[in-house]
Amino acid sequence: MRLLIVDDERPARDKLRRLLEQEPGISAIDEARDGIEALEKIATFAPDALFLDVQMPEVSGLEVAASLPVPAPLVVFATAFDAYAVPAFDANAIDYLLKPFDAARLQRALQRLRERIASRQAATPERQAAAILPPGAPLQQLLVTERGATRVVPIADIQWIETADNYVVLHTHQGAPLLRQTLTDLLPSLGSDFLRCHRRAAVRLSLVDRIDQQGQLVLRNGAQVPLGRNFKPALLEALKK
Repeated sequence: MRLLIVDDERPARDKLRRLLEQEPGISAIDEARDGIEALEKIATFAPDALFLDVQMPEVSGLEVAASLPVPAPLVVFATAFDAYAVPAFDANAIDYLLKPFDAARLQRALQRLRERIASRQAATPERQAAAILPPGAPLQQLLVTERGATRVVPIADIQWIETADNYVVLHTHQGAPLLRQTLTDLLPSLGSDFLRCHRRAAVRLSLVDRIDQQGQLVLRNGAQVPLGRNFKPALLEALKK
């Protein structure tokens, strides 16, 4: 199993990692310090399961669980608060670990994960084949935090993306929110309809209407997107397909 620990408290992450490293059948462990970083790492690390805290700043564990890609990694909530058990299981959690928990309780959660993963893989031959393919299905939505509020941005609403220092601007028909992530890290998780068209921009191919006389991309809604000379051949080839 590939496991991702998501907790905003370093001691909690360290303790859980130490316990997990003593268990058999775990091939890789990674960590995320908050919900936003968790969603970024799910796209790149492709875990089989998350050990997910509930109460975290900006984006809660329940919000992370609601924003997972399809097919989603399995979720075990690990929290010091018992009040979230019902909504956790409503979010299809495999287990709910109440801190502090010991190795024996963790082992029971891992056994449930193993059984569920085995059940997934044995369900159909197609799922068995999919299990050996490179992981990382396209995301369905992104969580953007703005002035303390969390906004859900469906991938289907994004028209084009441009960089802004350590952020990206997600241009949609409802605005242009800022996401704390680099374009290089974000693009692989968005699917094949997005292509980099400039060192500072990427575009949804299905929305491209034309290349104007100034060499800019023009989308169907009239938006202009920069097109770099070095990126033009690959973009034209993708549009042909």
